[in-house]
Amino acid sequence: MDVKAAENMAVAAKPWLARAALPLLVFGTVALSFSPIFVRLSEVGPIATGVNRMMLPLPFFFAWMLLKPSQRLSFGTRQGQLDLRYLWLAGAFFAGDLCVWHWSIKLTSVANSTVLANLSPVFVVIAAWLLFRERVSQLFLLGLLTALAGVAVLMAESFTVSTTTLTGDALGLSTSLFYAGYLLTIARVRKRVPTAAAMAWGGLAASLILYAIAATFEGNVWPETARGWLVAFGLAGVTQIVGQTLVALTLAHVQAGFGSMVLLLQPILSAVLAWVLFNEPLSLWQAVGGLAIITGLELSRRGTPK
Repeated sequence: MDVKAAENMAVAAKPWLARAALPLLVFGTVALSFSPIFVRLSEVGPIATGVNRMMLPLPFFFAWMLLKPSQRLSFGTRQGQLDLRYLWLAGAFFAGDLCVWHWSIKLTSVANSTVLANLSPVFVVIAAWLLFRERVSQLFLLGLLTALAGVAVLMAESFTVSTTTLTGDALGLSTSLFYAGYLLTIARVRKRVPTAAAMAWGGLAASLILYAIAATFEGNVWPETARGWLVAFGLAGVTQIVGQTLVALTLAHVQAGFGSMVLLLQPILSAVLAWVLFNEPLSLWQAVGGLAIITGLELSRRGTPK
């Protein structure tokens, strides 16, 4: 049996999950939208916060594999060994995403960093076409452009263009490239590899990379107070165990391009959370941008093969 046939059989084995993929992906996106809140509350550095997010859930994912053999990665086959390399690559992409995004926030405005980091759907669609010959419809492209315009409108009031922020802006754009690489890699390998194995081995790779960088440039990696540990475990539980796991779970059943577009809901949800938790008011333009993102997602959903 070839790899493509095995992928199709693995996906078809859980038809209920294919039907529930979109709502589960949306729910995962809701969980991921809490990430900026936890990062703001964290008492350690931005890269160390990434270590907390990635390393603390590892016992959960490896225990999941230990208790459920169907969630393990088969190392006895050549394909299994190749898949492990893909998972390490996905972890490296994700570590790069977290590092570069946090650095970009320090060197440019949050608005600039957010807008540029959310360009990942563009790179996902282009790379999927170039590497895997995945075609998209004109309706999908219209939805993509509408959603990206919505992101721009959502952040327009605080977005700035300045020579002093060019480095931070370049890092923000690099963030979208790293995340596009992660989405494409995990979407392909998840058609064969169980969710727990993908989160465990990919998370281990990201944790090691982030830990090395944080220990070198920030020193202290772990919180020192009970409040700090509560924030760290909240970040690990909500954004990684719930949010990122649901993204990995559903990417075996939706196209990577559309999956990356659903993640554009994060700026809307983060803005609402900031309004509720930090009393940061929502403007009319933010509401218009949010509506444009939702409209673009619906257009792309209609233009995506079932």
